[in-house]
Amino acid sequence: MRIVLATDAWEPQVNGVVRTLTRTVAECRAMGHEVEVIEPSQFKTIPCPTYPEIRLALGAEEEIRERLRAFEPEAVHVATEGPIGIATRRICVEWKLPFTTSYHTKFPEYVSARFPIPVGVGYAYMKWFHKPSGRLMVATPTMRDELTAHGFRNVSPWSRGVDTELFNPDLKPIYDELGGKGWPRPFFLNVGRVAVEKNIEAFLETDLPGTKIIVGDGPAREELARKYPKAKFLGARFGEELARCFADADVFVFPSWTDTFGLVILEAMAAGTPVAAYPAHGPIDIIPGSDAGAIDDDLRTAALKCLELDRKTVRAYAEKFSWRASAEEFVQNLHVYPEPEKTRFWRRLRRLARVRNRAA
Repeated sequence: MRIVLATDAWEPQVNGVVRTLTRTVAECRAMGHEVEVIEPSQFKTIPCPTYPEIRLALGAEEEIRERLRAFEPEAVHVATEGPIGIATRRICVEWKLPFTTSYHTKFPEYVSARFPIPVGVGYAYMKWFHKPSGRLMVATPTMRDELTAHGFRNVSPWSRGVDTELFNPDLKPIYDELGGKGWPRPFFLNVGRVAVEKNIEAFLETDLPGTKIIVGDGPAREELARKYPKAKFLGARFGEELARCFADADVFVFPSWTDTFGLVILEAMAAGTPVAAYPAHGPIDIIPGSDAGAIDDDLRTAALKCLELDRKTVRAYAEKFSWRASAEEFVQNLHVYPEPEKTRFWRRLRRLARVRNRAA
């Protein structure tokens, strides 16, 4: 198929949404699909308030119109609810062009954590945004059930994968190289954006033996580093260096309540590192019954349970998740209207354009 992916989250941003989308695009292309990505670097942008590394596109709508006309996609997926997503959604609604959307972040809770905006206002916006979507893709059954209870329609699963070659248990230890000689074990690790919505402070406040390690960067890093001087803040790490951070840890601690999945959970498991988390969306769908981690309302209890788990069992569980299976599910979700209708739509649009040109 010819697929358009419209997203406000793309490289060089570093987060689970970007990793999911870039791997999905790569797998779709490997399967023979032609994918046109519409993303912020193709337009004039401004920094997002409180999130400057995220760039918001300005004045993108007319160019998006032209690119859709030129590409004549058989499927359009709007991945995010930012300026690019809004513009693409508006065009699809105007043209009566079917499209799908996805729900990557608990946006209402995220905004409420940063600004004095009620969660209900955020959900009202999200329901408005996703209402015309032919299919709303979510990562877990729990997230599907919650959105359905909030009144969202056409909610469908879209699983996630993990690179089990990059993230593996056999990598060389790294923390000694990063100044960790003499740090007491066990190593309790958190990886991700250091921001208030990630609830990292709950991890830092938890009474645990050994050493707490934070890998990642973000607006809350300096404040948390001052407040918790015993924790080790190592900044952002990438590629094999990041994979070694996972593999050299004894437990991965995931304290977030706002993620819809938590790709880092699978990355930790692929490295053989068990995951401790709250019973939140993502962990509650991945961890129970896996012998690859523990969930508990008491984060300390979950983290200490993980020290007893077999790392080989943890790795074996992660091997069940593949990016190819994730991409195949994504493509299946794109089929929201009958095959003949795809060609008829663009035939009608071209005919309308010719009529307008003659009139002009």
